[in-house]
Amino acid sequence: MVIRSRFESPLVDKNRAFINEGEAGKRRVVRRRFAFLLFDNFSLMALTGALDVLVTAELVKSDIDYDFVVVSLDGNKVVSDLGLEITADLPLDSLSEKDFDYIFLCGGFRLELRSSSTLRNKLKAADHAGCILGGLWNGAYFIAEAGLLNGYECAFHPDGRAMMAEEFPDVGISQRNHVIDRDRVSCAGANSSLDMMLSIINADCEKGVVSAVEEILSCDKMAEVVDVSAMGIDRDMTLPQSLKSALELMRHNIDEPLTIEDLAAFVNISRRQLERLFFKHLDATPSRYYLELRLTRARQLLQQTNKSLTDIAVATGFVSISHFRRCFGRLFGISPGRFRKGHREVR
Repeated sequence: MVIRSRFESPLVDKNRAFINEGEAGKRRVVRRRFAFLLFDNFSLMALTGALDVLVTAELVKSDIDYDFVVVSLDGNKVVSDLGLEITADLPLDSLSEKDFDYIFLCGGFRLELRSSSTLRNKLKAADHAGCILGGLWNGAYFIAEAGLLNGYECAFHPDGRAMMAEEFPDVGISQRNHVIDRDRVSCAGANSSLDMMLSIINADCEKGVVSAVEEILSCDKMAEVVDVSAMGIDRDMTLPQSLKSALELMRHNIDEPLTIEDLAAFVNISRRQLERLFFKHLDATPSRYYLELRLTRARQLLQQTNKSLTDIAVATGFVSISHFRRCFGRLFGISPGRFRKGHREVR
């Protein structure tokens, strides 16, 4: 893809949503359709966590089109666990199950676990049509009640696991936060819905897409969140200390970049050793990673500040505005001026 030819380091994940792909943007060939059935007192956080992944995958230019609809039992608005009303796109009896790849049932802590013949029949029809059935929080209860979880493993909120084990002895109740078992998907609560959906799109998309979505949505899971680095690198506790120190020096010296010789000297290794570490762990030379790091900061400043291009060039260590424009254009496929204009037009 065009993205790979521009960015050579893991920083592509942080920037993927902002790269102008040109003709590559027309590659969408696969469509996935999701239906989310909401019950009164459903977990709003569980729903938005799942939807966030689908929407963000679109933003980072996935080759998959992810569409979704919101369904209620009667087509009316549904009140979430936070008291906020969500408008449904259609009632359950109007849902054409053969048009959907996934149907999720959205549960919540105060959800009344009571099924109906209408829901039971719709789930059986969806299963017959080849839909993948899923449950958020305790939504898997309704799948089990319809007899469609026998022989499967599912994730369920801890407060309901004893009940599930008693009522459905043929269902395996997992202690994991989410489970994908063939054509059944489930998560145990609000926080795990995002991880569950990441696992789902991982089966559809190339690794770069999933990493890019994680970079955007999971960046704040650490106690300390670094603004201009690759999230996967910050989380990797196995990196050699000399490499970690070099990366930290780069982050703290954006406006006045250090030479590679200076970086190596500061971390007490040779330039050749530093280059080997970068190739092994980041698949890029130190100078290339440093350039991409500085341009990532430049992209952030273009989006979030009114600083002039000249000021941004200086703030990110470029000796001339022409050099800055050229480097930015090569990585992002668009000039910094047009990038800023386009970003403001869509806000």
